[in-house]
Amino acid sequence: MKFLIITSFLPSILNLRGKLLEAIYEKGFEIHIIAPDLELFNSEQQKLEVLGYHVHNISMQRTGTNPIADIKTFVSMYRLIKKIKPDYMLSYAIKPVIYGTLAAWLVKVPNRFALIPGLGYAFQSVEHDSRRSFFQKVVHGLYKKALSRTHKVFFQNPDDLKLCRDLKLIKQNLPVVIVNGSGVSVIDFDVLPYPIDTQGTPKVSFLLIARLLGDKGVREYAEAARLIKQENPKVEFHLVGWIDENPTSIQQNELDTWVADERLKYWGKLSDVRPAIAESSVYVLPSYREGTPRTVLEAMAMGRAIITTDAPGCRETVIHGENGFLVEVKSVESLVDAMKQLIEKPELIEKMGKSSREIVLNKYDVRLVNSHMIKEMGL
Repeated sequence: MKFLIITSFLPSILNLRGKLLEAIYEKGFEIHIIAPDLELFNSEQQKLEVLGYHVHNISMQRTGTNPIADIKTFVSMYRLIKKIKPDYMLSYAIKPVIYGTLAAWLVKVPNRFALIPGLGYAFQSVEHDSRRSFFQKVVHGLYKKALSRTHKVFFQNPDDLKLCRDLKLIKQNLPVVIVNGSGVSVIDFDVLPYPIDTQGTPKVSFLLIARLLGDKGVREYAEAARLIKQENPKVEFHLVGWIDENPTSIQQNELDTWVADERLKYWGKLSDVRPAIAESSVYVLPSYREGTPRTVLEAMAMGRAIITTDAPGCRETVIHGENGFLVEVKSVESLVDAMKQLIEKPELIEKMGKSSREIVLNKYDVRLVNSHMIKEMGL
C-alpha cells in the first residue's frame, strides 16, 4: 500500500508532518512525497530518504500566479501521480490542494484527502462575494472544484470551515473534520527555565517566530517593541524568521531599521527554534489569521505565556487570562496593553506558562492529533 503526501515546501514535511508520516510508515505503508525545489533542500531530502521515503521533485511556483507555470505544474503532477499509483493521498497548501487533488481525481486515486492548515492571503479580508478581488475569485473557484473531488477535508479551526462554507467552496454533504492543528511533540518541546539577567534575576523577554509577512503581525510587533522600550529599556524583544517570497512580505530595509535601533534582537531563520524560546518568557503572535499556529504550540509546550490575536486559528490556543491574552487584530495599542500587564505583574508569566503546558498535554499532543487523522483517513 502506498501513501502520497504533496506539499509546496519540503522542510514543512519534517517540521509539521514528520510524526504523522512516521506513524503511517509504521503501519506498513510505502511513503511518497511530492514537493518542488528539491535542489534547495538537499539536507531535508536526504533525511527523508534515510527514513525510507521516496521523494519526487516537481516544478511549482509556490507563490506565483503565472497560469502557464501552473498548467505545467498540474500536468507534471498528473504524470507523477499516475506513475506512483498511490492508494491514499493527502495534500496541503493552496497549489498542492488544488492541482494535486484534481490530478489525483483524474488518475482515480481511491482515497483523496485535503488538509487546510490555514487559508492564507487569498482569503484575507473576505466576507462577501462583492468584496473579493478577481484573483481571489479565481483561487476560490479552483478550491471549490478541487475540494469537491476529495473524500474528506481536514481543517485546523472552525472559522476556516465556516468561511469555506459561507463562500460555498465545499458542499454540505462533503465529510469534514476539525483537527487540533499539526500537534507538537511534548517530549521534544519540554519545559525549560525562564531566562535570567546577569544578576540572576528573571527577565521579561518577548519572542515572535514567523515568516516575516505583514499578515503575521510583524510590523505591529516591531512597533509595540519600540513603544515598550521607551519606558522599559531592559525588556527584550526577539524575532526569528526570514523574508519570504510572498505578496505581504516586509521589506529588508524595514528589518534593518528595527535591528539598527535595537528594538529587536534578530536571530534569522532557525532550523531549531527551541534556543530562542528558551531565551523568552512570553511568546507573541499578532497574526491576522492562521490554521493553528505551530510556533504557538511549541512555545506553550515549553511552558510559555502567550499573547496572540483574537483571530481564526489563534484564538483556539489561548484561554484569555489563563494561559495568556487575546488582543485585537492589527492593534498595536491592544498588543502593548497586554505586554504591559505581564511586565507589571511578572508573576503571571509563570502561572500562565504552566497553564499553557497543561493545555498542550490535553489537546495538542502530536500523538493525539495524528491518531485522530489516521483514524479519519481509514489507515
